[in-house]
Amino acid sequence: MVGAAWMMGSGICFAGMAGLIRYVAQDLHAFEIAFFRNCAGVLVMLPWAMRVGLDGLKTRRMGLYVWRGLTGIVAMLSFFWALSNMPITEATALNFTMPIFATILAVIFLGEVVRARRWTAILVGFAGVLIILRPGLEVVSLPALMALLGALMVGASVIIIRKASTTESPNAIVFYMCVFLVPLSLPPALFVWKDPTWLQLGLSAMVGVLGTAAHQCYTRAIYAAEPSAVMPFDFARLIWVGIVGYVFFGQTSDAWTWVGAVVIVGSGVYIAQREARLGRKTAGPAPPAT
Repeated sequence: MVGAAWMMGSGICFAGMAGLIRYVAQDLHAFEIAFFRNCAGVLVMLPWAMRVGLDGLKTRRMGLYVWRGLTGIVAMLSFFWALSNMPITEATALNFTMPIFATILAVIFLGEVVRARRWTAILVGFAGVLIILRPGLEVVSLPALMALLGALMVGASVIIIRKASTTESPNAIVFYMCVFLVPLSLPPALFVWKDPTWLQLGLSAMVGVLGTAAHQCYTRAIYAAEPSAVMPFDFARLIWVGIVGYVFFGQTSDAWTWVGAVVIVGSGVYIAQREARLGRKTAGPAPPAT
């Protein structure tokens, strides 16, 4: 129940963030919004950093944080741009391909063994993508491709987080992500810079607050319960995003988008369940208490 509550909170924060991005992007470029979001993320995490001090921020995994920053900035810029140029429900549905990409990357970079059932789930997930995009019947739009690129880069970030989480705390992972993303997001923002109004600046900062809150809720949901138990609640954010898109922007998604989303969601849930089962089978005895 605790894990489910954290995951539902993550979905609500994400839906609010997506709505704000879409609204502010009517006047500011998505890249500039991303820069302000990262600055706000650092400010949100600053009290924790001040509390733990330099000793709490020491790490031997700085190389992983650099790669996390590089994949994170590509993911953020791609997804923010997609949200500002296509229906937010469709962009969110395509973003749910992340577990599929993460599984494939785990095979390539972590040497994980994926058997027939999970490969079948991956193929089913890509079938869901084809249902949404309908290549051949419609021209595949650039925003849709950018949403998929964002999902691919998030999948890469997940692989990096898996390696970092063996020694690093969730707060440290979020803090260093924000620290690296600020300088990385500044150059793209400068190319499209437009002086924001105080309202636009405040709303862009709120994007950062909601984005950081969503990430924190998601991390705590995974810590509170097995991924297979809480992942289905993550897909409820499609409902919240659909409500935001309809109420505030008059966006409606056709039946094929929802059918494809259900297919993608189903494959993602199955992948999470298989990973949890395999994790229980391969887990050794619990370490002694310290």
